Amino acid sequence: MAQEKKLVEAITSMDVDFAQWYTDVVIKAELIDYSSVKGCMVIKPAGYAIWENIQKELDARFKETGVENVYMPMFIPESLLQKEKDHVEGFAPEVAWVTHGGLEPLQERMCVRPTSETLFCDFYAREIESYRDLPKLYNQWCSVVRWEKTTRPFLRSREFLWQEGHTAHATAEEAEERTIQMLNVYADFCEEVLAIPVIRGRKTDKEKFAGAEATYTIESLMHDGKALQSGTSHNFGDGFAKAFGIQYSDKNNQLQYVHQTSWGMTTRMIGAIIMVHGDDSGLVLPPRIAPVQVTVIPIQQRKEGVLEKAEELRAALAEAGIRVKTDASDKSPGWKFSEQEMRGIPLRVEIGPKDIANNQAVLVRRDTREKTVVALENLAEETARLLNTMQAEMLKRAAEHRDAHTYAARTYEEFRELIETRPGFVKMMWCGDEACENKVKEDTSATSRCMPFAQEELGDICPVCGKKAKAMVYWGKAY
Repeated sequence: MAQEKKLVEAITSMDVDFAQWYTDVVIKAELIDYSSVKGCMVIKPAGYAIWENIQKELDARFKETGVENVYMPMFIPESLLQKEKDHVEGFAPEVAWVTHGGLEPLQERMCVRPTSETLFCDFYAREIESYRDLPKLYNQWCSVVRWEKTTRPFLRSREFLWQEGHTAHATAEEAEERTIQMLNVYADFCEEVLAIPVIRGRKTDKEKFAGAEATYTIESLMHDGKALQSGTSHNFGDGFAKAFGIQYSDKNNQLQYVHQTSWGMTTRMIGAIIMVHGDDSGLVLPPRIAPVQVTVIPIQQRKEGVLEKAEELRAALAEAGIRVKTDASDKSPGWKFSEQEMRGIPLRVEIGPKDIANNQAVLVRRDTREKTVVALENLAEETARLLNTMQAEMLKRAAEHRDAHTYAARTYEEFRELIETRPGFVKMMWCGDEACENKVKEDTSATSRCMPFAQEELGDICPVCGKKAKAMVYWGKAY
């Protein structure tokens, strides 16, 4: 029993130290390991399998909207990066530079891509000639490098995995429509697959992507009350097109500039899954994203027929389309239970001699620990039902947690008190002036998260300066 307790005791309680709890979980659940490359992580099989499922789900949704996958080089010549002034200024502090090829200095230094707008623009300038070439709906799955000063597994690392979509359109209206469409793809994915509720809205000009006309975002709330930007979609207008000379001949044979979009989601979503759903026993994975949805655990497995029955149940569940494994290791059942909980596997099936004699198995949910005794002939059906129930209830609980930690402030004094004493989102009116945004950040370290599409009237003035309010904003402290 001492060994079995040690697995869970190694996790710091989230109420004691949330940051340490998070680190304990990603290590003990074997999602990552630290590497000899400072600021970079090794994503282990359990962590990468989650990313593969994210990639599979998102990729299918992208392709339903007509998007095709491509791949761009990982190096960007400095002259190419410099073509869009706002863009290069936005990324300059995070760029990693390559200055030598072998032993020889390069004639022109190259950056390791922090993002690929300039590469896609350079490509589109050659690829697009006529209105018949539009729209271009491309996406790439790759890694990018941003030289972060402070890193944390999944949430912020110097190299991370992501997808970046880059589209080109004939009109501003088409580009705006695609920008919103992809934001909604992200939002639906988060809620339907990751069981993470999100706020959909527009970033302020201060917080928008460097070089964009408008940035739209989905914001989610972690268990500790901090916000996480979970996906962004940018409307570039024709700014990049003018910088890179991306023109097409319209139906009247007149040259026009294209309008572009870009949108991305990263491995930080694995961190979001951990921080929204995890508990003091480890991971709690939503069934739709879990690489393994069910673990079959034989009890008293040395007794005749137990392992054989466990394998029979595994095969029946697999045939029903459930992702399932059997733990037939020589560890004790208690250890196996702790390990299954640590890894966040949504359901476990317990089967032992008494269960076999009674033609039953015991199903245990990871999220609530609720036990259900089910006849073996109904196992696959009941397992599927419980997985669906668990998925829906995890989203409901996360939404209830977010709503219970979302507050409204009508005065600046009230806002400051809420930000300091009530971790979560705080809604407050805003005049649209960046000076007020800066004051909020200086006074409280909170930032504007978004101007939600679903606006509310909390008054007609900005509590920070007293001027006429233009929008209601979600504010919060963020990862």
